[in-house]
Amino acid sequence: MLNIFDTPDDVIEGLAEYVVAVANKSIAKQGKFSFALSGGNSPKKLHELLASKYHDKVDWDKVYFFFGDERYVPQDDKDSNYLMAKNTLFFPLNISASNIFPVDTSLSPKEAAEKYQEDVETFFDEEELSFDLIILGLGDNSHTASLFPFTPVLHDRTPGVKEVFLPEQQVYRITMNAPLINEAQHIAFLVYGEGKALAVRHILEDDEDIEEYPAQLIEPIVGEIQWFLDEAAAKELKDK
Repeated sequence: MLNIFDTPDDVIEGLAEYVVAVANKSIAKQGKFSFALSGGNSPKKLHELLASKYHDKVDWDKVYFFFGDERYVPQDDKDSNYLMAKNTLFFPLNISASNIFPVDTSLSPKEAAEKYQEDVETFFDEEELSFDLIILGLGDNSHTASLFPFTPVLHDRTPGVKEVFLPEQQVYRITMNAPLINEAQHIAFLVYGEGKALAVRHILEDDEDIEEYPAQLIEPIVGEIQWFLDEAAAKELKDK
């Protein structure tokens, strides 16, 4: 479903309200809310809004935070998704460390991915590996999480967490794969800015080509998917 807003600030506001609604529904139903965060710059304003305007709208003690992907850098590195979330969300909301599941980047990339998959499996115990909500971004090259074009992880068939090597940048990332993301109850893409308009069209309206457009892999099995866009990001779409 498309949710198109006039400005990026309106997009963030709309997504914040959606997060709060899903969180409260999940907590009322099962006593907890499992929430996988997105990295990069786009979610920073979302975190800041949740930690300020919406800080008393959710029982944050019952929210468990995960990461859809992580850069393979130390947790105190400026590029760390964990550090960004810590500064903008966890610290302002006084979230307990026991409610936060960061990727252990002190391990090798393969070990970090395996350990994170273990953490996810332990959290869900005997239940399906189904997050209540996963927030995703979209790169201008049509990647989401760390599912980049022409990487082996795009062909995974079993839900899990993988290390991904990006040859052009000579760096590793750790990412939930598409089968794991697609198990979620709710998936929300946060995308704004004219620079993302072509990628949005590739994912939503162009012919399937998962190698070129990896975010096309995101199709929830039983859950729902929502796109939160501004007019600039939606401008290439024919069907709005």
